[in-house]
Amino acid sequence: MILIENAQIMGLEPTIRGMRNPMNSWAKSDSGPCLTHGPAHCKDCPYTEESCHTTEADLENNFIVGPNDLDLMLRLARAGSVDGKFRRMIAVYVDITAPLYWWKEFDTYKVGTVANSCSTMHKIHAKEFTLEDFSHEHLNTNRVLTCYAPTEYHFSSLDLLKLKINCLNYWREKYLELSKIDESAWRAAPKASDLTDESLIAAKKNCWWQMIQLLPSSYNQKRTVMLNYEVLSNIYQHRRNHKLDEWRELCRWIEGLPYSEVITCTASPKDKPDKLAGVIAMLRSKEWKDDKIADFLLEQAKVYTDGKTVDITAAICPNNF
Repeated sequence: MILIENAQIMGLEPTIRGMRNPMNSWAKSDSGPCLTHGPAHCKDCPYTEESCHTTEADLENNFIVGPNDLDLMLRLARAGSVDGKFRRMIAVYVDITAPLYWWKEFDTYKVGTVANSCSTMHKIHAKEFTLEDFSHEHLNTNRVLTCYAPTEYHFSSLDLLKLKINCLNYWREKYLELSKIDESAWRAAPKASDLTDESLIAAKKNCWWQMIQLLPSSYNQKRTVMLNYEVLSNIYQHRRNHKLDEWRELCRWIEGLPYSEVITCTASPKDKPDKLAGVIAMLRSKEWKDDKIADFLLEQAKVYTDGKTVDITAAICPNNF
């Protein structure tokens, strides 16, 4: 599960101005504010129908990227990260709620990102744990797992998560009970809460540790994140076909951003099969060594028939491709 909300795009105007600095081509810029503030007044707009790329987001910030500037942005972006460095200047602020197992992967993107998260260290006890606090859409409900203590009992993956939630809430209640006791009362009756004679602070810390170490990676955490179009381009390039639903959903959100073609233009076609990777995988399955595969591919690259390169996949296994 992933929830993406409160997105804001900032910096288009200074980004375009800076993008044109190297060639002093500011006069060619055709971007500017949306003077009409909405479709009802489009007849008064100085832009032609063909040159207007207005989206709902543009109507909120009243800024439109013109066709000349958009064309330059696309050409620079396709030229690589050096020429396309203007993408780092387009800032994106967004709130993302996602499971901890997804945030662990997101944290590999360190350059160009900043995040403030809801703290599990300070606020893990702030509310009762419920099933909705966890990503569980793929958990099985078939009771195929077995426990033999004290008697034979069959349970599902979802049952196990619910049991963890019950444990978390038990220790949360204990923590809250101890939080209402002052130190002097604790010294007078330390066993009133069915705990040991340890200090009140140590007893609370023990309950806190139970919650922290029992918390599963499916727990949904909210973070406010600052990104930029360059980071989003890297994410889109490498994660749009990821096995995690959360990455694919984020990439679909990227496709809906204003002028998202500036982000996605450097990605390889989504539906284009990677034949070379398929061939290499097939040869490895036949126990070919990497050195032998490399030599074979180099030899095939030298083979020509009627001026055309031979299809390597067909040459290797014509019946399977």
